[in-house]
Amino acid sequence: MSHSYFTFLKGRIALHLLSNDFIVSSLSDSELHQLAQDIKQWAHEFGFSECRIVDPSLEQYREEFQAWLEQGYHGEMDYLANHSDLRFAPANLHEGTQRVLSLSMAYLPESVETIKRLQTKDQGYIARYALGRDYHKLIRKRLTQLAKRIEQAIGEHGYRAFVDSAPILERQIAEQAGMGWIGKNTLLLSPKAGSWFLLGEIFTNLPLPVDQATQKRHCGSCSACLDKCPTDAFVEPWVLDASKCISYLTIEYDGIIPEELRAKMGNRIFGCDDCQLVCPWTKFAKYTQEPDFQPRHNLDSEDLLTLFSWDEATFLKNTEGSPIRRTGYENWRRNIAVALGNAPTRVDLIEVLEQARLEASPKLLVHLEWALKQHQAPQ
Repeated sequence: MSHSYFTFLKGRIALHLLSNDFIVSSLSDSELHQLAQDIKQWAHEFGFSECRIVDPSLEQYREEFQAWLEQGYHGEMDYLANHSDLRFAPANLHEGTQRVLSLSMAYLPESVETIKRLQTKDQGYIARYALGRDYHKLIRKRLTQLAKRIEQAIGEHGYRAFVDSAPILERQIAEQAGMGWIGKNTLLLSPKAGSWFLLGEIFTNLPLPVDQATQKRHCGSCSACLDKCPTDAFVEPWVLDASKCISYLTIEYDGIIPEELRAKMGNRIFGCDDCQLVCPWTKFAKYTQEPDFQPRHNLDSEDLLTLFSWDEATFLKNTEGSPIRRTGYENWRRNIAVALGNAPTRVDLIEVLEQARLEASPKLLVHLEWALKQHQAPQ
């Protein structure tokens, strides 16, 4: 696009100060259409897989969401019950919002193994999104760069960027933007990219032309994600009991993992990808070329005993800038203790568990003792 176009575009914009926000008032339909196309091109240049535009209508999800909360399926994630005034009304979250840019970014490195790693029981399995740098930081930076790029073209436009950091129904927004559909596993599925991608949003005051919403959910009669969930966390299609979900248990949950779920967790020590791995649509997934998503500290292949041997200083060093920090050191060891209970029996493994008991906190001790029982010979 020529410099003269940007100069012309700036000249056509009237910025009026109203309620401490700038309102764009004089772009023609053709100029807005061209700007929307430019934004999508710039999004690709910043590493996003897709960018679509929506004027979301979210009030329709309130009753279903409230019913899910009332069932207690959110576990101890109390923040999900807060700020409903913002969750269902984007304009309340960012004043003047007229459109939402819904963006996706692929995160699965081509070199990373999945099924084989799950089957190697003496090695830890970490959700593939968490192997590299914290996606919140990476994607937020790129969203801000995109918003600034728009600003370079047309001047101040009123925006706010979000990455899983506010009360936003991002999958519903993405579905309404036509990026894909919400699958039975409650993840957003794309016919072009499966589900190995992350979402981010830019709320903008620009009245851009919107993309067509996804008209149909294409899961059909498939129930692989429901049938293969290790802990049977799906109550029914599109309804997840998060309190049984391994991702919740290993990341969000700060308590003692229910005994009946421990053996089902296998070697999954941070998150779970099973409902993605068995989904037929993941065959269309695009691999990431983003360096920040490449594994750090051998987290895609490290053995459990090595990970369990990290002291807190090592944990903090090796998880600097990583989403794994979220679980905290004690819960990191709790998760690995469960995985060690599910690992093949070895003398050195039992010795490590026995030694760890000596200075374990009450919470960790429960899991260590359970793990040791798994390696005792039947009476």
